[in-house]
Amino acid sequence: TLGGSMTLGGSIAAAGSVGPEVSYDPATDPYSMDALTALTGAEAWWNAGYTGAGVDVAVIDTGVSPVTGLATAGKVIYGPDLSVESQASNLRNLDTNGHGTFMAGLIAGKDATVTAPYAGAPASAYRGIAPDARIVSVKVGAADGAVDVSQVIAAIDWVVQHKNDNGMNIRVINLSYGTNSGQDSIVDPLSYAAEQAWEKGIMVVAAGGNTGFQNRVGTAALADPAYNRNIMAVGSAETAGTASFTDDSVPSFSPWPKSGSQKGVDMIAPGTHLQGLRVPNSHTDTTYASGRLGDRYFRGSGTSQSAALISGAAALAFQKYPTATPDQVKKLLTSSGYALNAKAIAIGGGELQLAKTLTTALPGVTVANQTWVAATGLGSLELARGTDHLTNNGITLAGEKDIFNKPFNAAAMATATALGATWSGGTWNGSTWSGSTWSGSTWSGSTWSGSSWSGSSWSGSTWSGSTWSGSTWSGSTWSGSTWSGSTWSGSTWSGSSWS
Repeated sequence: TLGGSMTLGGSIAAAGSVGPEVSYDPATDPYSMDALTALTGAEAWWNAGYTGAGVDVAVIDTGVSPVTGLATAGKVIYGPDLSVESQASNLRNLDTNGHGTFMAGLIAGKDATVTAPYAGAPASAYRGIAPDARIVSVKVGAADGAVDVSQVIAAIDWVVQHKNDNGMNIRVINLSYGTNSGQDSIVDPLSYAAEQAWEKGIMVVAAGGNTGFQNRVGTAALADPAYNRNIMAVGSAETAGTASFTDDSVPSFSPWPKSGSQKGVDMIAPGTHLQGLRVPNSHTDTTYASGRLGDRYFRGSGTSQSAALISGAAALAFQKYPTATPDQVKKLLTSSGYALNAKAIAIGGGELQLAKTLTTALPGVTVANQTWVAATGLGSLELARGTDHLTNNGITLAGEKDIFNKPFNAAAMATATALGATWSGGTWNGSTWSGSTWSGSTWSGSTWSGSSWSGSSWSGSTWSGSTWSGSTWSGSTWSGSTWSGSTWSGSTWSGSSWS
């Protein structure tokens, strides 16, 4: 649950005593970003002049806070805050959970002191895979991870409709997120929204999820929307702490197909013990203090982290090939992966191997086009939630209605999504969700149609302070299967652990 104590800086005030910070030296850490940018081959791209410059990556997550590594002017553009914290001006857009900032850093973090050539910077200088790419943050998750699938669909739709606003060039969506939907990806509304983004030129990179959350009767091997056959589904690799691919393996949390007919991940990337940017006093920081690495960093594992690395790789590719389609970039990356000694169906195109990708020709359009059956989006919003439901004061949001209690007409929404017309100014599905104009680099205006629910809400309550009074998970969506050994309401923010 969320307490009522907030700081003006936008973080949840620490409750009680948390453990001491562990001293940290990236130069001695085989899982540091310095080590991983070398292993994955990102540095080879930097040396060739490709750093992600001119490419924007939309991070639909728990927000992004301006910590060191993401605080340089112009590094982060803030889209609308569609989270339940959006009514609090001191929390709007900021990452009270810690997850979104971690992902943004892996994708495009860069310390202000770092200058080209980036590969020659000291190990202490933090660099993401695409250090000159920009992050477009669309916040949907709150401090405790609270989010409904309707918010994520609305966020994807917003990115598609605004991908070229104000000089932006959004070519990638990072979704380190997923539900355990029990319906076919062809009809699932979340899967459909992701596929439509792909069809409109945005490469959607989605975490495959963790087997602990997905492994239930009636679900796919992968999380929703990663189970959509068109988009890029990502699993994890364990690097064994060496600079070689030969001893790498697939960790137990990375998802495996339950049968030959199910989709496995399209490729894998390092996903264990990664060095990410820390948000002091965020929910993750105060709850999982064992994950702290000094005063700047945090350690995390999971397909969330792996997806972020692939999103950074895609940004590099789109800089080199600005007219490439998502299909072509997907084929480029997966055709150059390192094949581990694991079942091919479980790791798709193998482990990310960017140095080889740099010298691989971009596949032709006719070769790269995918021929999977097109999604329709005509299924159930409720089934898209899987076991993941938002609750407020004991009342559960369920059924074919969005977070404003407005009926969700799947057929009408699918038509509007295909036309790129679900958003009209700040209105989505008949409710005002956000401001409708840009102010500088931020989508301006308060959100959620004032400070109370539009019409009669599913809970009948209004906002309590800066968020719901007692908002909790039932199922959850942003965390993965375990958090330092303990479970977190089932979890699906696709991180395996914070330690």
